[in-house]
This record gives sequence, C-alpha cells and structure tokens, in this order.
Amino acid sequence: MADETEVGPASELTPGVVTGAGSYAVGNSSGDLFAVSRRCRHLRADLAKGSIDDDGCLVCPWHHSKYDVATGRMVLGPQGIFAKIPFLGTGFKLLTTVLPLRRGKVTKRNKRIYVE
Repeated sequence: MADETEVGPASELTPGVVTGAGSYAVGNSSGDLFAVSRRCRHLRADLAKGSIDDDGCLVCPWHHSKYDVATGRMVLGPQGIFAKIPFLGTGFKLLTTVLPLRRGKVTKRNKRIYVE
C-alpha cells in the first residue's frame, strides 16, 4: 500500500492504548481505532504518549488538552497554569476548528494494524 506505516499487532492495541507510528498517534478509543497527527497544537507534545479519557478523547501528556479523535478538533484547551491565561484554550480550540489534527486511515490486516 502507498505511504502505509505498520503500527503493530492488533492484539497490542487494546481499548485505551495509544502508540506512535511514524507521524501519527494511533489508538483505540472504546474499540474504535484512530490515527491523528502526532503533535499537540499547543506546544507540540507527542500525543502518542497521551491517554484516552472516559469520553473517548485523546489527552495530551503535557498540559492535558483533549482532542476528539473522530474530528481532530480540540475540545478542551491546555490545563494547569495555561488554563489561567485568558482566551488561550479558546484560541487553540478555534485553531483546530480551522486546522484540526490530520487524521489517518487505520486498517487491520492479517492481525496487524496499519495507518496511511
């Protein structure tokens, strides 16, 4: 396949797991596989080191911004001290309305996961 990156065995991408594959953060949100750009819009943290919350959103490992994995849009801006900066979260959420995280196509073949 063109521009396809192997993620790994399907058995290792269980619900709640996020991993990196090339320029993508690939994960399993309640059984739905997804791939989004690997870098957070805030300070470019590696989203492959993030987590999945109870709502199925991808959470940035640095400042806990949340992304809707189906759309690539930020649904909660940076937290912690960054949440105290007026309009910062709103600004990043607006940015991802126009420029959401890139989404990749995830396929499962021969018990392995691939993203393109």
